[in-house]
Amino acid sequence: MTNKIIINKKIDSFYKKITVSGDKSISIRWVLFSSLATGKSKAQNLLMSEDVKAALAVIKKLGIKVNVKKNFCEIIGKGINGYNYKKNLILDAKNSGTLGRLILGLLIDTPYKIKLIGDKSLSKRDFKRIAIPLEKIGAKFKLNKSKGLPLTIEGTNNPKSIKYFEEKGSAQCKSSVIFAGLKCNGETIIKAKKSRNHTELLCKYLDLPVKVKEEKIFDLIKIKKIKKIKPLNYKIPSDISSSAFFIVLAALNENSKLIIKNVNINPSRVGIITILKMMGIKIIFNNIKFYKGEKLADIEIFGAKKIKPINCPPKLNSGAIDEFLVIFLVAAKANGVSIFKNLGELNQKESPRLKWGSKILSLMGVKHYVKDDTIEIHGNPNLKIKKKIVIKNYLKDHRVFMTSVIAALSFGGTWSIHDKDSIKTSFPTFLNIINIIKSEK
Repeated sequence: MTNKIIINKKIDSFYKKITVSGDKSISIRWVLFSSLATGKSKAQNLLMSEDVKAALAVIKKLGIKVNVKKNFCEIIGKGINGYNYKKNLILDAKNSGTLGRLILGLLIDTPYKIKLIGDKSLSKRDFKRIAIPLEKIGAKFKLNKSKGLPLTIEGTNNPKSIKYFEEKGSAQCKSSVIFAGLKCNGETIIKAKKSRNHTELLCKYLDLPVKVKEEKIFDLIKIKKIKKIKPLNYKIPSDISSSAFFIVLAALNENSKLIIKNVNINPSRVGIITILKMMGIKIIFNNIKFYKGEKLADIEIFGAKKIKPINCPPKLNSGAIDEFLVIFLVAAKANGVSIFKNLGELNQKESPRLKWGSKILSLMGVKHYVKDDTIEIHGNPNLKIKKKIVIKNYLKDHRVFMTSVIAALSFGGTWSIHDKDSIKTSFPTFLNIINIIKSEK
């Protein structure tokens, strides 16, 4: 069976209600917290993507019992010091940067050397940025020459509290140090640039000694050592990052209307909503509620007759960092020039996404300029594609694949998009939902 799809027809206007898969960030964090808990934790609607399966496989290799049945999962934790494993252990984070970086914080006190590996894409990503603070706590690292994977970590039996300045807006690095801080003597203090805060919210729900003082640009986080984590039962909401592709598909198709049910609209994750509203897209949150610290809602999106250009405020970047590829598609149809600055973090993802965003726009015939970490996109409200476009060799970055599908359905042309299995990383049911939206029922 071929591992590519062909799209040669623009989607018609639609009116649909859909539900997307469970939140990936919360799913992975639930797995890791539950592995440290004392007792049985249960999750419903756990995202069964390759990233989450990799997290489950990792904790099983660390001696934790896991039971999985479809989207239900049960983890029997043995406590904060309950990992049990042999020497010369190798852990595989596959494609998951979240898993790869967070697990290192949990291993701050490992008595044996542990080797961490990943796939080709993850192996190219920067792990020096998390090794630096964890080395100050007491761990020893051996990284490859390019600062990536494979790496070896050897923990310390006396983890020391540190003061850490996380200046890049990396929730992964921040969360890894929080996990390590839970095992450190004294008080660990993190001054962190604003980024997604699922780890902090879970700490608050679990009554852990993690205090957060929110400031304008940075958060001040103080962590103290713990003795015990209670089991964590969780019904995981739908993922805003997965929803983003369908939000943009609806926004780009005039006279369309889409409702996405029970989505996590955590304020640290809704940068795309803020940006699209600034561009004139009508988006409404309905049935807002709170669940274990997270804000949830049904999202209603209306197709736009006219899209305004935007000079995007960089302060919105961290809350939309995973969504910029599809945001660029909206800018491609705007009536004017849109500017997005300070996007260097995009090239620290599964692929160099700023470069890939530019490549997709070039293939579409969209006038744009890239200089350093800034992209300027000259929108065309009448953009229609009538040529053949091939998308391949993108390090199997799931978001490049899904962005290409949305572009093909929104602007036309004949698209040959390779490596469709890449969606298994984060969103295995993506194409199923696309078919639901395209269906006439």
